[in-house]
Amino acid sequence: MVIKVFLASSSGSTAIKKKQQDVVGFLEALKVDYTQLDIACNEENRMWMRQNVPVDKKPTNGIPLPPQIFNEDSYCGDYDTFFDAKEDNSVYAFLGLPPPPGSKEAEQAAKVLGVENGTPAEEPKADGSVDASAEVPVEERNGDAHGEEEQAADEEEVEGEGEGGEEEDVADEETAGDEALAEEEEEAVEETDEANAQEEDEQEEADEDREEEDLQSEEEEELRQLEDEEAEVQEDEEEEEEEEEEEDMEETQEEEAE
Repeated sequence: MVIKVFLASSSGSTAIKKKQQDVVGFLEALKVDYTQLDIACNEENRMWMRQNVPVDKKPTNGIPLPPQIFNEDSYCGDYDTFFDAKEDNSVYAFLGLPPPPGSKEAEQAAKVLGVENGTPAEEPKADGSVDASAEVPVEERNGDAHGEEEQAADEEEVEGEGEGGEEEDVADEETAGDEALAEEEEEAVEETDEANAQEEDEQEEADEDREEEDLQSEEEEELRQLEDEEAEVQEDEEEEEEEEEEEDMEETQEEEAE
């Protein structure tokens, strides 16, 4: 699966450039493989993007703005939905990719799966071991059954203490790797959060730019209408002159005939 990010390399909008950099920078921080497709220099990319953004996801004018994100031919979303997924630690789900083991998103998915299955998700302790009580049903953690289970667990722990040293070392290494991956994700979020602090101001600038563009478009439309009206008036005047000339010629011919 290839993640496609449609960008405009020569966009005149500061807000659009900022959003594009935000998306690309976060994907690179997460080490997600992706492909950039330029819609400014490639007409095919622009037409493909516009045709494949769902109708209900397009703005009111029907023209989606970059960045737009796809997984192969499947639409993922625009910058706003990407930003929401980033804030919710659900970027991999947004992209349609499985989260890497040890990531916050993977841990959240495991917890949700545990709740859906009716059992709480097991969380590792600091030493990499898992709380044995998480595997014991509620009814067995009460009364005599609880005491028997604790005694059996203690005996098994003593018996497996010698053999479990290597497993604990492996668990510690896995935990350390998971923590490192989580730290990378946190660093990626921190790098982008600083830039996002200026987003509201830049959004206002983008709105002003859009208003200027709309005003320019309206002025151009009015100018075209004036030109069309002048052309029509000129055509009418020429037709009237031709008719007057024809009438003069007919009168001249009649006089000559008389």
